[in-house]
Amino acid sequence: MMPNNDALIKKDRLRYTKNKLSANLTLLAIVFNALYFVNIYKSDVGSYYYKLIIGISVVYNLLFMLFAFLSSEGVKSYKISYSFVLAALGIGQIIRIFILPLSAKSDTITMGDVQQVVMESEQFTQVCIYLIASAVLCIIAGIIAFIKTRTLVSYQAELDKKGKGSKP
Repeated sequence: MMPNNDALIKKDRLRYTKNKLSANLTLLAIVFNALYFVNIYKSDVGSYYYKLIIGISVVYNLLFMLFAFLSSEGVKSYKISYSFVLAALGIGQIIRIFILPLSAKSDTITMGDVQQVVMESEQFTQVCIYLIASAVLCIIAGIIAFIKTRTLVSYQAELDKKGKGSKP
């Protein structure tokens, strides 16, 4: 039985095109991460944010953006290992919700004689949305990259078996 001609053309196109969808989703995840850290770092609630956790958060943000950008370039070229990096970055973004935002939402600080919540519910909701959006985009980009890369690798193996593996 001959494979569907459209499916064959789709597979063959993978050899000549880059995986722009996964790469662009990853870049969008970086944008949501940037919105998250701008929202957090613009907060001025006494000295609450002047702790080691913020330093770690800044370093993590830089590493996240570095690895996400590197992964966007890797998945663009159908390198399967970067799909796993993207999935790990997505899981990391989910975990982050339970570290800084959750602790800031549940903590209070005394400024003058007034005690106030460090992070109001509205800001907490915003930063959670940013982190969840970033996580979902990374995970989806990783899944798409994994599927496309596996499809390309198996198709390339078929062509190599038939002796037609090189690009024209």
